[in-house]
Amino acid sequence: MTFNTTLDSIKTYEAGKPIELVVREFGIPENEIVKLASNENPLGASPKAIEAIIQNACNAHLYPDDSMFALKKALSQFYKVQSNEIIIGSGSDQIIEFCIHAKANQKSKILMAKTTFAMYEVYAKAVGAEVIRTASHQHNLKEFLESYQQHKPEIIFLCIPNNPLGECLDSKETFDFLKQVDENCLIVIYGAYQEYAKAKDSTKAINPKTLIEIFPNAIYLGTFSKAYGLGGMRIGYGIAQQEIIQALLKLRPPFNLTTLSLAAALEALKDQEHIQKSLQNNLMQMPSFEGFAKEKGFLYTPSYTNFITYYFESPLDSTQIADYLLQRGMIIRNLASYGLNAIRITLGTHEQNKKFFTLFEQYLDER
Repeated sequence: MTFNTTLDSIKTYEAGKPIELVVREFGIPENEIVKLASNENPLGASPKAIEAIIQNACNAHLYPDDSMFALKKALSQFYKVQSNEIIIGSGSDQIIEFCIHAKANQKSKILMAKTTFAMYEVYAKAVGAEVIRTASHQHNLKEFLESYQQHKPEIIFLCIPNNPLGECLDSKETFDFLKQVDENCLIVIYGAYQEYAKAKDSTKAINPKTLIEIFPNAIYLGTFSKAYGLGGMRIGYGIAQQEIIQALLKLRPPFNLTTLSLAAALEALKDQEHIQKSLQNNLMQMPSFEGFAKEKGFLYTPSYTNFITYYFESPLDSTQIADYLLQRGMIIRNLASYGLNAIRITLGTHEQNKKFFTLFEQYLDER
């Protein structure tokens, strides 16, 4: 059987390994496994969101409200935008796909950082677009401007903060860059980790309302998968001016979110006390990871997210480290697939992090 030739250049996305895989392959009891690979909230979802899932389980046989009225209204009030300036997706990555299909084709160019969220490239190549990357692994706006001026891309992706490295552009510098971009170029600001960045440094905060008021060609993407602890429910959203939203809605399949997802997201958004607890845990745990890296001589990216990236030099090898930890019930993310000798570790609870440090120390001692 033959397939679309655009698939030939696409690598299958590698998600963080699930707990179930470790149980199957290594026979480790599930309650002894710690997953610090997928940047999930270690405190879990809001108890109010969990209760909403339980209460609405009896409606699982019913299709959800396809207008998503209640969630759009809540998000519009939270961000002080209009409901018709919001689109809801099955994860923010679905809206990334909408953006690319709405704007790009085989003649298009799409600009992104050298190392950033892998799905930008996957969706770009799926439509046959040319992917343009900056020279530096981390976001460098000077390089972005030079690449923009040279290639005139149809779409620019800015991951603020950046996954999988953790750095974060300054909002003022970002806005200064955007002012130099033609209005026919779609700017995608991917803000999956914005809650963490804002909690650490207000100069990194991107205000969606301000963004779309100044830049009619920009869309802000947010998610309930990270700080809100609803990764398993798959809820993302985009905020942009109506022209962009109306174009994306033409690509949205019917009922792309579940009844339970909508109910959970609505309650999670209301429970900002839980969000503050989650952000505070993250801020409290980060210094331990930075201190560990300095003690061992590892390079790391100062992170504005709920994860940190460690870089290694030979003879240390990220794949060997990740495999060693995996066989002992500690799941972290190996970044070898990004061409880096590095690992990314989600910040967990104090006890989870303590286990990570213990196992890593053990690995270093056994070398």
